[in-house]
Amino acid sequence: MKTVGVVGLGLIGGSFAKAYHADGGWKVLAHDRDESILGIAQLGGEIDGRLTKENIGSCDLILLALYPEATVDYLTEMAPHIAKGAIVIDGCGIKRFVCEHCFALAKEHGFTFLGGHPMAGRHFSGYKYSTKTLFKDSSMVIVPEHFDDIAELELLARVKELLKPAMFGRITISTPQQHDAMIAFTSQLAHVVSNAYVKSPTARSHKGFSAGSYKDLTRVAWLNEDMWTELFLENGDNLVKELDTIIGNLTKYRDAIAQNDAATLHDLLAEGKHCKEEIDGKFNR
Repeated sequence: MKTVGVVGLGLIGGSFAKAYHADGGWKVLAHDRDESILGIAQLGGEIDGRLTKENIGSCDLILLALYPEATVDYLTEMAPHIAKGAIVIDGCGIKRFVCEHCFALAKEHGFTFLGGHPMAGRHFSGYKYSTKTLFKDSSMVIVPEHFDDIAELELLARVKELLKPAMFGRITISTPQQHDAMIAFTSQLAHVVSNAYVKSPTARSHKGFSAGSYKDLTRVAWLNEDMWTELFLENGDNLVKELDTIIGNLTKYRDAIAQNDAATLHDLLAEGKHCKEEIDGKFNR
């Protein structure tokens, strides 16, 4: 039986713990700064014990589900106790900051670190909302240190096997730079726009006038401000580029409407529709 250590029992870490426990072939050890959460997980039979300096060396796989700075701090403290040959994967929403520090720690202490980012989530955060099927059929981004090594291909095959209990539908390989640039668009920009959109005074009286469009656009406005502040600022260069792009595009729509310029507005709308058609056609094949 293999042993997995899960650090941080929020939505992501809790879902990892439950998935690996449900698999049946893993012993699950966990750590969380909230003792009550650890107690709940143990009483619920979803973890087999607590992850400590004394037993972290028994782990074949360690999954870090913390904020970026906390991830680096935890691994810095625990690195001397991790077994050589162990695999450590984080789940942070940014990769350059985390990978820069954690690749160096892994090299110094003899274990293997890979950046990771599960492309899954829910409306609410916290252990009570975690589920063993949260990651089923979703994508897991993996960021290895090297891309031009046969040994790296063997490592990735091993990682895919280790991640099987989470039931990911796809493993996406990326560099830290590519990941952070893409996530600024696919995730972070959406959270900023949604969060800003609901600040309209009109939102307070929308009942009876809203349907799918409102729900879709406002779903991620309900966010964890502590986590997202850290993620936005750590990826500020990429996020500002995306914000500048959308502000520029919105200004074009705004000006066409303000000037009653039907031809320009028609072209802008058609252009956006065609972009959506091209994107859907490319990725839905």
